[in-house]
Amino acid sequence: MEEEKDLNILSEEEIREKLNGFSGWIFIDNKITKNFLFSSFNDALAMINALAPFCNEIDHHPDIHIYYKKVVFDLQRFSVGGKVTERDFTVAKKIDELYSSKEYQLK
Repeated sequence: MEEEKDLNILSEEEIREKLNGFSGWIFIDNKITKNFLFSSFNDALAMINALAPFCNEIDHHPDIHIYYKKVVFDLQRFSVGGKVTERDFTVAKKIDELYSSKEYQLK
């Protein structure tokens, strides 16, 4: 089976270059991460539930830390040794798109 190109490990230089197009995301401890604030606990859960089908579809699931109205997403690919891949940026983009929708924005 041919290796999926979006699962190739990115170098730190490639990651930092890609992060220029992702507001608020940082690279630390071999992962990209970002904090999101919500109006309520239920809004935070609603966004996570909206994200789940996409993550299942592309077989890439972020670590999600819920702190009441704050959610932290950590992205790295464990099947390649806990490193950052292009697919992490695909998920980051989807997270940003969902959060930007009026339904989930901090009010």
